[in-house]
Amino acid sequence: MRAISHVMAGSLLGLALMAGMTMPSLAQKHSTNAASTIDFGDDSSDWAKDGECDDPRFTGEGAASELVDSDLMKDATDCKAAFEAGTVTLKDGGAATAVATTEIDFGDDSSEWAKDGECDDPRFEGTGTADELVDADRLKDATDCQAAFEAGTVTLKDGGSTTAVATTEIDFGDDSSEWAKDGECDDPRFVGEGAATELVDADLMKDATDCKAAFDAGTVTLKDGGSTAVATLADIDFGDDSSEWAKDGECDDPRFEGTGTADELVDADRMKDATDCQAAFEAGTVTLKDGGSSTVAAIDYGNDSSEWANDGECDDPRFTGKGVASTTLAEDIKKDATDCREAVEAGRATYNGEQQAAAFDFGSDFSKWANDGECDDLRFEGAGVDKKLLSEDVMGDATDCRTLLEEGAIAIRLVYTPEYAAGAPYDGSDIDFGDNSSSYANDDECDDPRFEGPGTATTLLDSDRLADADDCKAAYEAGTIVLIES
Repeated sequence: MRAISHVMAGSLLGLALMAGMTMPSLAQKHSTNAASTIDFGDDSSDWAKDGECDDPRFTGEGAASELVDSDLMKDATDCKAAFEAGTVTLKDGGAATAVATTEIDFGDDSSEWAKDGECDDPRFEGTGTADELVDADRLKDATDCQAAFEAGTVTLKDGGSTTAVATTEIDFGDDSSEWAKDGECDDPRFVGEGAATELVDADLMKDATDCKAAFDAGTVTLKDGGSTAVATLADIDFGDDSSEWAKDGECDDPRFEGTGTADELVDADRMKDATDCQAAFEAGTVTLKDGGSSTVAAIDYGNDSSEWANDGECDDPRFTGKGVASTTLAEDIKKDATDCREAVEAGRATYNGEQQAAAFDFGSDFSKWANDGECDDLRFEGAGVDKKLLSEDVMGDATDCRTLLEEGAIAIRLVYTPEYAAGAPYDGSDIDFGDNSSSYANDDECDDPRFEGPGTATTLLDSDRLADADDCKAAYEAGTIVLIES
């Protein structure tokens, strides 16, 4: 069971480091400072003071298993205690205060479905909303939605806008599209029943009359609360042409989307295909994703609360590159801001985005330890991972691992992320791979126990340390292993 001992050692080391980072005295000090900025509300919930946080704005092991909107800001004592103890956090960096009724423009009651006892405004979500919500009812069911909001049965989606975007705030552009003034909105910034079935980037800001009419009628809205204007050429830092695929007639920078981009986009090409992307942007065949940032400034680096902050290496597992520590932990996400920002700006680290469950193959639940509340798959790390990990359980505990990843209790080990594999080849010139003296050398698997990843052998021996150079170098450059100890 050589692999077991090696994986256990690595896991115990990671847990030991995390234990050091979450010492009660440190966690208490950090949480108390943050707690002072949060409006926890009162204790008017039926479930207040039961030892669990019932406010649906929070998540974590200290939260109740079932959370309902009607308990929003109504379990102050429990939630404040759990927050200060570090057992709950605000969801998705959620708002520290709830939106007051007086801050929301509920609109009027001009909807066909107004005053039917259900909130039909698509800006809201919760048990008090209608089963089917359409954009045409935005700001048109005031009485129902205000009543439901005050009762706690609806909330604004994703901290959504309290007001609608005014027509005067939107730059609709002109009518230079071939499809302008045909009664349908052809600008791809908009969505809704008034939009054309097929939308192309070339029509961006080129169907003003149709889109303004549809927007005023409530049959289209800006996508995802999208930008009222588009980025101009002068706003965008296109970078350079250092990509292997630069100047091939396709934009390979993953910040862009549209018909002018390459079929496959990888983070390694971020800001490295300037000529192609600028030409495509000017031609209207690509746009910045989600009104995306033109520079690295839009990355939420977090703060410097990690034990390893300001040590000259980026310890946040959302990043990869030479400026990133060889071992990163889920506990350090958004907690090494200064190091990671400097590494990105220096070109020594690449932001891979937030880890998304949808992009990862969790496998199934064939492990005998599946559905026990802990992740038993050695591809993960973090507080929610079991202490004893076996190679036989890889891809065998899908439900537990998916749930814990979505809760933020675990993270995918760097080498197993889809983004890391997509970023290959990697430069291994600064690593001493040793020689080929192992009896398992040149078998197409890395047998050196200093590495981890899908490219390593199942069984790793200390006697093979620095003794399988060719296999390990090839796997490292291919992105199937990473160095975990020097």
